[in-house]
Amino acid sequence: MYLEHLRQEDPEVAACVDDELQRQRDSIELIASENFVSTAVMEAVGSPLTNKYAEGLPGKRYYGGCWAVDKVENLAIERVKRLFGSEFANVQPHSGAQANYAAESVFAKPGDTIMGMDLSNGGHLTHGSKANYSGRLHEVVSYGLDPKTERIDYDDVAAKAEKCHPTLIIAGASAYPRIIDFERFAQIAHDNGAALMVDMAHIAGLVATGAHPSPVPYADVVTSTTHKTLRGTRGGIILWNNPDYTKRLNSAVFPGSQGGPLEHVIAGKAVAFGEALKPEFATYIENVCKNAKALGRGMQSKGLRLVTGGTDNHLLLVDLTPAKDITGRDAEQALERVGITVNKNTIPGEQRSPFVTSGIRVGSAAITTRGFSEEECERVGQLIGKTVFALQNDEGFKIDDVKAEVAQMLARHPLYPELA
Repeated sequence: MYLEHLRQEDPEVAACVDDELQRQRDSIELIASENFVSTAVMEAVGSPLTNKYAEGLPGKRYYGGCWAVDKVENLAIERVKRLFGSEFANVQPHSGAQANYAAESVFAKPGDTIMGMDLSNGGHLTHGSKANYSGRLHEVVSYGLDPKTERIDYDDVAAKAEKCHPTLIIAGASAYPRIIDFERFAQIAHDNGAALMVDMAHIAGLVATGAHPSPVPYADVVTSTTHKTLRGTRGGIILWNNPDYTKRLNSAVFPGSQGGPLEHVIAGKAVAFGEALKPEFATYIENVCKNAKALGRGMQSKGLRLVTGGTDNHLLLVDLTPAKDITGRDAEQALERVGITVNKNTIPGEQRSPFVTSGIRVGSAAITTRGFSEEECERVGQLIGKTVFALQNDEGFKIDDVKAEVAQMLARHPLYPELA
């Protein structure tokens, strides 16, 4: 029975878990950084491996009794190397942010100049934001988007690199819906004596199947989360090809930035990597990309504007300014009331606070895992547009009608029916 022992020992916590499962079941999940893991991944993460301390690397631990967890971690390492075609991997980072910290600490000392995408243009906190260690430890020169195309301005990146001579350039984004040219980034970095780090957290699943060009052949180091489009448990990884970096990168994880690895989570990573190596995963990612485009068509048909005009991956950045005074926070809250979960997000040229924003970010990974079709995703996009514009004028809009349609779609795609 699901949560049998937890219900007996701690019904309050069990009730919280039940609430979250029900929330997931009752919502169309469109947050681009979220997905639904398999029950096999959940079982691995909830396994007795949680009991084992294993500081160090397989075969070189600081604790005894690690022979079983060594096998698990070696499985995860070999599978992720095969998945992405890298020579070396560290699967111990607890999160993408910790993977980024470890990698950045190898290639940039405190006070060095680094370059990363501006947060308001779609970058990430760990790419140089002043609110984060990356912006506090380093001098940061941010790059962004061409205001006309809303795409990365590679000429501007090159000009800034030539001027500031960075030690490290970070490529990757948290809200950029287009293909990233990693080969061009590598050329810019190496022409200016900089290392290139690629954070592929959002697109890792697409990279694994060839739906997005891989950074592994070009970057000095690649980091990623293991959830999002990779559909694994929450955690981080680091990949690289140059053996000269091996000791430094491994040491930057432990003891440089964290203690004992979470071997139960690493087991969940190993299971997810194994799932991603199967042919069915490539079909899944193909559908993720198709469904993202369908969501975009639906929203555009109702008058919403997509930043860059569309998407090449799993996410869309939606500009709400056509809806006049409607903010990202307004839209997020209204959509949650009808059973659609999104997140408010800044847009290029943002004039509002990041706690308010002028946009929302929408992703197709979780909805595709749940089995939604292109036609259904297009309809979801239409319901998003309908709900957003209804905030201006309630005439002709009935929230219960939208909630009922959302509920009907969800009923066709039950989530975790095997969990009682």
